[in-house]
Amino acid sequence: MGRRILYGVYHWGLGHATRSLGLIRALHERGDAVTIVIAPGPGMRLLQSELGNACEFFPFRDTPAPFSRYPAIFYLRMTAAMPWVLAGYKREHRLAERLVRERHYDCVVSDSRLGLWSAAVPSYCIFHSIHQRVPFFSHFTERFVEWGQRDLLKGFTKVLIPDVADSGGLSGWLGHDPVFDWGSGRLVYIGPLSSAPRMEVEQDIDVFFSVSGIEPQRGLLEDMVLKALPEVPGRIVVTLGRPHDDGECREIAGATVYGYLDRSRQAEMLNRANLVMTRSGYTTLMELAGLGRKALFVATPGQSEQEYLSRFHRERGHVWSVEQKHLDIPRDLERARAAHGIPRMDISASTGNFLAAIG
Repeated sequence: MGRRILYGVYHWGLGHATRSLGLIRALHERGDAVTIVIAPGPGMRLLQSELGNACEFFPFRDTPAPFSRYPAIFYLRMTAAMPWVLAGYKREHRLAERLVRERHYDCVVSDSRLGLWSAAVPSYCIFHSIHQRVPFFSHFTERFVEWGQRDLLKGFTKVLIPDVADSGGLSGWLGHDPVFDWGSGRLVYIGPLSSAPRMEVEQDIDVFFSVSGIEPQRGLLEDMVLKALPEVPGRIVVTLGRPHDDGECREIAGATVYGYLDRSRQAEMLNRANLVMTRSGYTTLMELAGLGRKALFVATPGQSEQEYLSRFHRERGHVWSVEQKHLDIPRDLERARAAHGIPRMDISASTGNFLAAIG
């Protein structure tokens, strides 16, 4: 008989829902009953559309997303919101303890919801950034942030990092070489996660544009992509990352433009594409590594993690990346074609490593 698992998913963008999808399916397939805690929004809609009635959903808001079209304003808003963020972690923790007590869950798994753990049962956090790149501050401040994150995560039995243990892995410095002692055996590298399996299909799409991110930045990038389509030759496919527009499909300047693609169709396009223009979110990076694709990265302004990952892989010649405000799509696509591409990584064992880590 399977176990009862409380599974929390962070709501910023679709990346956490996407990378958790395969893990939740694996839990369901081995007979576990999964309750998903997630804030109402695109991530919840994605998981509901993919999982149907296989899981129970418990809507619960998490930390705020004070985004702006200007990065400096985002950082100011985020700093001002920290008391709210910390209070949110306490609310999550009280929720987890109550649900474990009332519903008798056997363990808690949290994809980056740092407050969702219980002292009564084993709790596991999927988290790829033991470090954080802090804009405008010193290495001392970044070490202080790592110390703070270690403290926030102290309630979890293990921290599961979706990368290889080698410090030259996908996440670079973000996921490796901790300065502080996190505890013996608590940091477990389970390997990259991807819900985009390799398919035996023809690579017949020249460029696949995958537009995503928190508003207003998603909408700003959409405008830039649609305006550039007349200048981009070849077979072009665009997804605008709007789950509420699932089913919308139109032709613009010879390109096929979808309002939204579900996971199976998104995976198909990634397999068929010779080049992908996308955000440099870690989930997307893992999917591209599983396929070994060339990419043009456009980090979401204000998201220092995406900005770091863009630079890290551009400096190694894997991709071309550019700030959104400097994006010239025809020019930057050519530069991306000249890059080596993201080295292909074996992701086949990662789900099994996750299941083994949580028992």
